[in-house]
Amino acid sequence: MDRFTGIPKVLLGLALLCSIAAGQKAGGDIRVPKDYQAPPMTSTATLTTILSDAVRQIVATKPDLKESEIAVTLIDLRETTKWQTGEFRGGERIYPASVVKLFYLAAIERMLEDKQVPASPELERGIRDMIVDSSNEATQYILDVITGTSSGAELPKKQFEKWQFKRNRVNRFLSSLGYTNINANQKTFCEDAYGIEQQSRNYKSENRNALTTNAVARLMAEIVTGRINTPERTASMMTLLSRDWSKASSDTDNQATGFTGRMLIAKNLTATKLWSKAGWTSKARHDAAYIETPDGLKLVLVIFTENHANDRDIIPAIAANILEKLRD
Repeated sequence: MDRFTGIPKVLLGLALLCSIAAGQKAGGDIRVPKDYQAPPMTSTATLTTILSDAVRQIVATKPDLKESEIAVTLIDLRETTKWQTGEFRGGERIYPASVVKLFYLAAIERMLEDKQVPASPELERGIRDMIVDSSNEATQYILDVITGTSSGAELPKKQFEKWQFKRNRVNRFLSSLGYTNINANQKTFCEDAYGIEQQSRNYKSENRNALTTNAVARLMAEIVTGRINTPERTASMMTLLSRDWSKASSDTDNQATGFTGRMLIAKNLTATKLWSKAGWTSKARHDAAYIETPDGLKLVLVIFTENHANDRDIIPAIAANILEKLRD
């Protein structure tokens, strides 16, 4: 016998829809890992001085380069219970170019782990291409999956507000982890954004992606140490971020050989391992790297440069100076 006998079917339908909607609202945001704790970071004057000196040394050799066009953050991971950090303008909000894809990687892998999105070969292909090839088209697809939004025509105010709320899903996830002073809610494009994507920017380049080198370094370190997800998930992420800098490439923007890896090549640091995510535009040139050396160094080094996108010497020069000082 139907236990709902006597209740109008219309009311039953409405109740069911409300229940589904409530469940979606409650479980829609990306979930913080169980037993998650903020990483044990401690800023040190020694590392901060090393970074400041490294920046000033390269600025002194380039008359058109300013200190205000560089930001650097270093995290020393040799002690797992105490991450020593240093920064130079590490809290400055900067357009991150493709480095933001690191944050979308963390978000989609969390959703996959919690079965908030279904796994598929196509999703796996998109994740790989976003990180390994730095594909903007793949990134657009991944952000659609994460947020349940899609590009298209502009929307009326109320509909747009709902769309924008969903598009901010990664930001709410990062905020719940304790990340501050950043924005990660926009797609990356080879050319320009149109329609609702421009509406999301208020048609004035507002609400653009913005990251600090401090936030990027923290996320890279949380991936490296397995804090942001399960050991299996973070191992998979590290595979995507692994770079073979010993393999020659004629591409000056190759993520393995054109950024921090260029320093490893110049110094012939055999057996040194590199994981990274680079980003570059007509104005910006950035790299987020994790380095392990045979003598035991384990370093996250994030370097952002602005207004010197075609200068391929700045990032490796700063990285080389820092590495030398750490070995002294």
